[in-house]
Amino acid sequence: MTAPIRPVRIAIACHGGRGHTARLATAVQAGADGVPGADVTHVPVEAITTPQWHQLDAADAIIFGSPTYMGTASAAFHAFAEASGKRWFIRKWRDKVAAGFTNSGSMAGDKSGTLGYFATLAAQHGMLWVNLGLAPGWNSSSGSEFDLNRLGFYQGAAAQSNVDDRSGTVHKSDLATAEHLGRRVAELTRIVVAGRLALEP
Repeated sequence: MTAPIRPVRIAIACHGGRGHTARLATAVQAGADGVPGADVTHVPVEAITTPQWHQLDAADAIIFGSPTYMGTASAAFHAFAEASGKRWFIRKWRDKVAAGFTNSGSMAGDKSGTLGYFATLAAQHGMLWVNLGLAPGWNSSSGSEFDLNRLGFYQGAAAQSNVDDRSGTVHKSDLATAEHLGRRVAELTRIVVAGRLALEP
């Protein structure tokens, strides 16, 4: 893979909850960092600063992350999303690449609600949603809990962690799936950025 004409800027806008989602964010970043020319920034949305808002504005891609609480993203993430309305008014994030990841205590855990919420937020901003791009794993007699996408989500990366765990432990498959998402977003963002540069007069 040849180096891009300029670095592609990727921001991970995440609320870490009790630590599991923050581990996922680290895996997403590792996947994106492995793509040549990717410049990855982590933005903790629960304490976002003015310079960090500007980092999101300058990014080519924003990957949203939050734990799933009561079938949707956390209150801290919702507050960030509401505050992003100032960008919505001026279409600041229009045509940026977007994706998302989440964690909950149950295998399903209504994580689709959170991923769908992220996709809707991205659509409201006019962003370009990137799905996970993986078939479901661990759904046959020959499958394994260590398959990528073991929980079978399509819209983004999903993870499960035990509700009584305080160590931030995340299943190896879920971390690998998050890493896959980060790499996929970085690779597709490179294509988008290169295409725009090629079309410039």
